[in-house]
Amino acid sequence: MPLDAPRRLIGAALVAMSLVASIPAGAVAASPVTLAAGASVMATALPKATTFTQLSGLPQDTDTYGKLSGIVVHPARTVAVYAQPGGKPAATLPAKQLGSQTWVPVVGARKGWYRVLLPSKPNHVTGWIKAKGLKKARSRYRAIVKLGTRQLTVMNASKKLGTWTVAVGGPETPTPVGRTFLLALMSPKKKTYSPLILPLGTHSQTLDTFGGGPGTVAFHGWPDRKVFGKAVTHGCIRVPARALKVLAGLPLGTPVLIAP
Repeated sequence: MPLDAPRRLIGAALVAMSLVASIPAGAVAASPVTLAAGASVMATALPKATTFTQLSGLPQDTDTYGKLSGIVVHPARTVAVYAQPGGKPAATLPAKQLGSQTWVPVVGARKGWYRVLLPSKPNHVTGWIKAKGLKKARSRYRAIVKLGTRQLTVMNASKKLGTWTVAVGGPETPTPVGRTFLLALMSPKKKTYSPLILPLGTHSQTLDTFGGGPGTVAFHGWPDRKVFGKAVTHGCIRVPARALKVLAGLPLGTPVLIAP
């Protein structure tokens, strides 16, 4: 696809989001959501920690380039999110979003609690969730994007699975830096620029919305190989076909580090 293709396609997956059915306007769940902690709140009482929402009153991840432990957790049902253990709930984390199970990486722990990265705005927002009732796993994988050299490297523990030249955000719409994670795996129903799209738990810092969505950044393919090695995207990371296949095989929640 030429570089002067329509804006709605070039932005690719800043995404997602014309590819995902959003909640209809005015649709409100009338029944309570039962939280893993055993408490009940109305579904509308607290914001949901999804890629579509802006959260407030929650702590930021201050170690934005730190190495994640690889521990990831999944709520089997909606759980409450707290600014600190034992405080009042500030949000809820649903069991699924973008058609995938919600797996989030752990950045801190206390007895009976996990502090996790959340997929909402602002970037690097975190929250505490109770450990009870969570599914827990460890991902040996990680993906590292170096914006300066425009390279993606995927690791399995100390084994390198591959390094590829990629396209990254342009000067006015840079790819956001810091540690994030694989949020979902999406397969567009209609043929588009990429057979798969892998949204991340981070957003463009210059585009509040894009293509009807919240400006979610993603890995995805691109049909014109001439873009690889260039800073030409609206924030997403365009990758070659082989890299997309490897990324699609990683567990959800896998840490992704985007470095300058």
